[in-house]
Amino acid sequence: MIELTHERPDDAEGIESLLDRAFGQDRLRKTSYQFRVSTPPVPDLSFVVRDADLLIGTIRYWPVSVGTGKQALLLGPIAVDPARSAQGVGGALMRHSLAAAAAAGHGAVLLVGDIAYYGRFGFHHAAPQGITMPGEQAERLLLQELAPGALRGVEGPLAPCGSQQTIHPDQWLPALSEAGRWINDRLDLGGDLETRLAPALG
Repeated sequence: MIELTHERPDDAEGIESLLDRAFGQDRLRKTSYQFRVSTPPVPDLSFVVRDADLLIGTIRYWPVSVGTGKQALLLGPIAVDPARSAQGVGGALMRHSLAAAAAAGHGAVLLVGDIAYYGRFGFHHAAPQGITMPGEQAERLLLQELAPGALRGVEGPLAPCGSQQTIHPDQWLPALSEAGRWINDRLDLGGDLETRLAPALG
């Protein structure tokens, strides 16, 4: 049975293994990983997809500040087992988690990725609004306002939540923090994941 559930503490090892399979261990040198050191991910927005006992998908969100301190979310990493690509797992995780973030009252989400893929989920380039990520290519920083106008008039660099200091791109910090609270909210997703999730997400 395929399920989309909240991440559990005992998923940590399986998630790291999945991320290694999807991106390789060099993933720890990416700029975005620096934003995941000083604070844990948002537990209510940390989801996984399981097929029986096998973990085949993961997504997490992290609190960040934009410019002078406006709060937002940084999405990532999202990963799907390479053997299960093109089966709707990534789309299911994106749509379910974005709907959950909006329902929880979060105003905006940023991520680092390709507009060709993430544009289908409502993301657009953040650079024209004057929002940047130090050390990252401008065209790869994408933005979606979950609440219209949430970042209206906001510009400047991203910083880890609670920090106004700019991160130098050479200061690689490949550590990860673990969330301290988790919810095991199960949703049966037998069959095509995106098709089964669509009614629930509207």
